[in-house]
Amino acid sequence: MTDPTPPASYRSPSERVQVWTEGAALHIRFNNPARHNALSADMWQALPPLLAQAERDADIRVVVFSGAGDQAFVSGADISQFEDLRAAREAVRRYEAMAEEALGAIYRCAKPTVACIRGWCIGGGVNVAISCDLRLAADDAVFSIPAARLGLGYRLSALRNLVHLVGVGVAKDLFFTARRIDAAEAKQVGLVTRVCAVADLPALLAETTATLAANAPLTIRAGKRIMEELLREDAPADTELCRRLILECFESEDYAEGRRAFMEKRKPRFEGK
Repeated sequence: MTDPTPPASYRSPSERVQVWTEGAALHIRFNNPARHNALSADMWQALPPLLAQAERDADIRVVVFSGAGDQAFVSGADISQFEDLRAAREAVRRYEAMAEEALGAIYRCAKPTVACIRGWCIGGGVNVAISCDLRLAADDAVFSIPAARLGLGYRLSALRNLVHLVGVGVAKDLFFTARRIDAAEAKQVGLVTRVCAVADLPALLAETTATLAANAPLTIRAGKRIMEELLREDAPADTELCRRLILECFESEDYAEGRRAFMEKRKPRFEGK
C-alpha cells in the first residue's frame, strides 16, 4: 500500500494517524510503529472527525484502516498513558468515553469499512477490527483479547460486536482465556473475513476496495443500516426506517442504471443518486 500526500480536504489532527485517498477509498493508518501502533488518546480522538468528513464526501465509497509498518495493525491501548488516563476513576470514564466514541463512529459509518491487518491485532486492535464491516488479514496476523490478564473492565459494545461476529461460545473462549490465535483460526471462527499470504495482501485490498467502490452505494448503505437495526438490543428494529431505505433504492437513478446495464450487458456506473 502506498501513502501519497493527503489531499487538502483531509487533514488528520494527530501525526499518529495518517490519512490519504486512493480513488474512492479513504485510508486511515495508525502510525505509532515504535509501540506497534498502540492507540494513544490523540489517535482515538482523530477518528470521529475523519469518519464524519468521509460520510459527507460523495467521492468516498469505502474507508480502510491499517497499521504502519509490517509488525502490527494495532497492539492495543498505549499503556504508557494508563497512569495518566486510566488510573483514576474520572480518568477511566474519560478514556472509555473517548474510545467508545471512536469505535462507535467506525461501527455506524454509513460507508463500508475495511480493516487491513498485518501482525499484532491485540485488545483495542480487535475492537477496531470488529467495528469494521470487513476484515482482511495476512497470514502473519495474530489476534488476542488480553483483558483478563490485565484486570480491565471491557465495554459492552466491544463484547456485543464480538458475540455478534463469532457467537457466544467462541467469544467466551477468546475472552476468558486471553489466548492468542493465528490468522487461520481467526478465519475459521469468523473473526476475519478473508486471509491471504503477506505478499498478496495489497492486491486483495485493492480488489476489495475496487469492488465496494463499483457497487451501488445506496444499496450498500441501506443494507448496512438494516443489518444494524436487526442487531439492536435496546429496541425493536425500526421497520419503517428499513422500508424507506429499501424504497429509496428502488426509486434511485442507480436502480435505473443497474437495469439498463444488465440489459445492455455492461458494467453499471453508479452515482449514489
